[in-house]
Amino acid sequence: MTSFADQPLEEQIAQWRAYLRRRQGVDGPDVEELEGHLRDELAALTQAGLAGDEAFLVAIKRMGSLDALSREFALAHSEGLWKQLVIGPGADEPAKTSHTETLVVLGLAIAAALAIKAPALFGLRIGPDEELPPFYLRNASLFVLPLLAAYFVWKRGAEVASGLWLALPFAAGAVFANVFPFRTGGDTEALTVLHLPIALWLVVGIAYVRGRWFAGDGRMNFVRFSGELVIYYALIALGGGIFTGFTVIMFEAIDVNAKWFAAGWLLPCGATGAVIIGSWLVEAKQSVIENMAPVLTRLFTPLFTVLLLAFLATMAWTGSPINVQREVLIGFDLLLVLVVGLVLYAASARDPQAPPGFFDGLQLLLVVSALVVDGVALAAIAARISEFGFTPNRVAALGENLILLVNLAWSAWLYARFLRHRGSFADLERWQIAYLPVYALWAALVVVMFPPGFGYR
Repeated sequence: MTSFADQPLEEQIAQWRAYLRRRQGVDGPDVEELEGHLRDELAALTQAGLAGDEAFLVAIKRMGSLDALSREFALAHSEGLWKQLVIGPGADEPAKTSHTETLVVLGLAIAAALAIKAPALFGLRIGPDEELPPFYLRNASLFVLPLLAAYFVWKRGAEVASGLWLALPFAAGAVFANVFPFRTGGDTEALTVLHLPIALWLVVGIAYVRGRWFAGDGRMNFVRFSGELVIYYALIALGGGIFTGFTVIMFEAIDVNAKWFAAGWLLPCGATGAVIIGSWLVEAKQSVIENMAPVLTRLFTPLFTVLLLAFLATMAWTGSPINVQREVLIGFDLLLVLVVGLVLYAASARDPQAPPGFFDGLQLLLVVSALVVDGVALAAIAARISEFGFTPNRVAALGENLILLVNLAWSAWLYARFLRHRGSFADLERWQIAYLPVYALWAALVVVMFPPGFGYR
């Protein structure tokens, strides 16, 4: 018997149409309107890279929010899609397409794993008893992000010329990460380690959206992809950590020291290869079920709101100022970036046409709390600069906090307008995605200008 996922696309649409008519007598203009919505979703999903049968089942899953019968139909026929994604392609998709992509992904993952071991040929080794050379930290993103961008260029069917243009930023990043005479352990070297991946991630985003960067949906899709990749990567890392631990324990049971293999091969090669594998998994499973990042946003938004409010209350009660040290500044900036991420992922999961609700008010409280924390941090940084002068860390923190201040302040204003029914949620979404390149541009400025500007210290 032919499974649902193996049927040609038009037959699947006809079966869906018959299902609507049989269950509730939907016919005429109503079913034509629903079919129009369905075909619009199909066009968007196939353009994003899904096969026809995958796109159909994802589309009726989304249609469930418009029509209860479509939701029921999706639940009744989703098993075929899961089997297809996990086991193999359907009859209308040549097996070689899926097999080719699998081979490409595995090849790129192996290439990333080998890339991080290539410096060992020149004496830069990673081992359990060896200090990690600064070269690895500066070039960590260059071992894998060019290969990830190459995967998306291949996946999206972009022209060779586009791929060559995208190679230029990675080449420039390699130059600026390695030609500057950094002082070992200096501030500008640490800033390069932190900011180069941010700048190059924008290049990956351009490859991901395939020329649709200035279309709002393209950038928002890349935001969703980034959040899903973080979650998949964390899950892979958790499993990899357990696997590594068992590897060491099992060989120690027979008096064989496997720590050198775990530290020198398993961990670095697995960490780089997992970026490619995780990205492939996000692509393969995209939109089949509720995205995890927006779901987790619902969980962590109230938790981080309470955290920020508790911090501000404790600081006001004790009168203790912020300790402006490098680790503290990095921690505060990461926290504020996380707040911006929560706002982004909440926007990605929300219907822009829906009226304001309780969660929107909670989001505004989170943004305002982060805005106050950012203001306190900026005051502490400015006081430190006026007392002790400029350093690379203080200037970088000042710029990053100012960038975050602008984003948070305007986001709070747009949220407040939306809650008062004086603006639309789409305004907030457009602001967030339009502001994304600012972070990458600032990161690139730190990588290129700060080392020579501060004497490579």
